[in-house]
Amino acid sequence: MRHALFLGLLALSVPMALASEGDYWQVQTSVYTRHYHPEPDHNNHQRLIGLERGYASGNLWGGAVFRNSFDQNSQYAYLGRRFDSERHPFYAKLTGGLLHGYRGEYRDKIPLNRLGVAPAIIPSLGVHGHGLAAELVLLGNAALMVNVGLRL
Repeated sequence: MRHALFLGLLALSVPMALASEGDYWQVQTSVYTRHYHPEPDHNNHQRLIGLERGYASGNLWGGAVFRNSFDQNSQYAYLGRRFDSERHPFYAKLTGGLLHGYRGEYRDKIPLNRLGVAPAIIPSLGVHGHGLAAELVLLGNAALMVNVGLRL
């Protein structure tokens, strides 16, 4: 039992030891959503919870669980790149990944969702400082969302 605990702690410490200055983890949630063309069945409370791993190089990966525009449980797993300003705490971010969760009558509300999983490209603009981050996320021609996060 002690060996398993030791190995578990060792396994957790290796990625931390390999982390470079400027690498971070970010936990985030959505605080505001606005659909460009609201419909009666639209949900503006995504209840998003996301986890992102960012690197000093600008590369990143992450995932989020949320309620989509039609109040269905959904997931987004992605890879991406952050483009930091050299002089200010602002950045642009572009992610690409797989989006799952649009089902039933809403399956065709996102392009290329024939198998229940669709590719997605999501740009955002953000600002960070003092361990906090805020992002304006552009969700295609459907909506915009504001996320806030804590950098760890």
